[in-house]
Amino acid sequence: MDARAPGREAAAPQLAAPQLDDDLEVSAAPKISAHAYYVLGFLFVLSTFNFLDRQLLSILMEPIRAELGLSDTVLGLLSGFAFALFYATLGIPIARLADQYSRRNIIAIAAALWSVMTAISGFAQGLVSLLLPRIGVGVGQAGFSPAAYSLIADYFHPARRATALAIYAAGVSVGLLLGLAGGGWINHAFGWRMAFIVIGLPGVLLAFIFYLTAREPIRGLLDGKVAPAAATPVMVSLRHLWGLKTFRWLAIGSGVHAICIYGILQWTPSYLIRSFALDTREVGLWLGIIVGISGLAGTLIGGFTSDWLTRRDRRWYLLMPTFAIAVSIPFYLGSFLAIAPVMAFFLFFVPWFCGNLLSGPCLAVIQVLAPVHMRAMAGAFYLLVLNLVGLGAGPLVVGAASDLLHPFFGKDALRWALSGVTMLEFFVVYAFLRASRTVRDETPA
Repeated sequence: MDARAPGREAAAPQLAAPQLDDDLEVSAAPKISAHAYYVLGFLFVLSTFNFLDRQLLSILMEPIRAELGLSDTVLGLLSGFAFALFYATLGIPIARLADQYSRRNIIAIAAALWSVMTAISGFAQGLVSLLLPRIGVGVGQAGFSPAAYSLIADYFHPARRATALAIYAAGVSVGLLLGLAGGGWINHAFGWRMAFIVIGLPGVLLAFIFYLTAREPIRGLLDGKVAPAAATPVMVSLRHLWGLKTFRWLAIGSGVHAICIYGILQWTPSYLIRSFALDTREVGLWLGIIVGISGLAGTLIGGFTSDWLTRRDRRWYLLMPTFAIAVSIPFYLGSFLAIAPVMAFFLFFVPWFCGNLLSGPCLAVIQVLAPVHMRAMAGAFYLLVLNLVGLGAGPLVVGAASDLLHPFFGKDALRWALSGVTMLEFFVVYAFLRASRTVRDETPA
């Protein structure tokens, strides 16, 4: 950190009060450094633990339900809205800090907090004592992704940005693999409480190492611009971003897509356990491998491919995700209506691969749309819509639908609830097509 500005990034040139069109040209962008790749690799690891800690509850819901006597609706509320409310809303004020202060410091504090809260979940004795640390995980994770998006954008040139953001986002798939497989195995061997403790604590050490070794780059340097000295007011940023048709339709489509994804992600392990009488170790291992491999491949291929395609036409930022989502729908339905577990696992591979193709291009287009002094805010606003709508509603909608359908379908109620939520993906296809119509006009040449 710069000794002249403790707690903040290296000083940028002082400019007048921020205006949306005020960015100034600076010298040619430097080459991507080895330290940039180090920071990206470390953020990938933190992203892995971020999603591992967040989704660990999904593989543990059945033993928690049995021990604590919770309904599907309550578990859906606990795993969805209770987490998302704090995760999404706190992202906005923390992102404003990240657009002005050290993103490295914010990331380190956030990682330490969510890791401690995950470990504390292992000591829960009832609904309230499980709810409070879940809220704590949401508070900690609220500060992570917006700051990480902005940091990566200032380490990687726009021509490689979708690939870099895809590598960061690939940590989600690795986190899912480790969370499902590792969480299922630890639960089988030692119980669900130990799973929370063992998986939560390593993040504290990682957060400390990141704080000691990562450096804060100058904002906008690789775009040939510098950010204003003063932070843009929150409402000015939000009005500007929501006024962009591309951002608006992308956020709406992604929010509805997240209802499907988070609902499916949270409840698929329970569906497999109930419908096919599998245990957490079997479901965690096979679902973890499938989700991890297909998600990792989809995320990386989506980033590489979109960087290549958008050299010719920027609409591919959004057209590729549109096609991928359309392809995923019949495979989801096939997996949820399968008559054997092997068929359910096999068919799940394709839609999860397709669903992860959109991570890199969507994150990249948001960072391109936003002025350099609004990048963390743009990421937080996108996550606000995506998570408050998707993460908040997805698990709750599926859980409530399962309870409503149970008198009619018994143990198969969950498979029909999951099939129903998949139908929302048709709207997502429409929203992404609308966003693709304006992306060329609203992004710089």
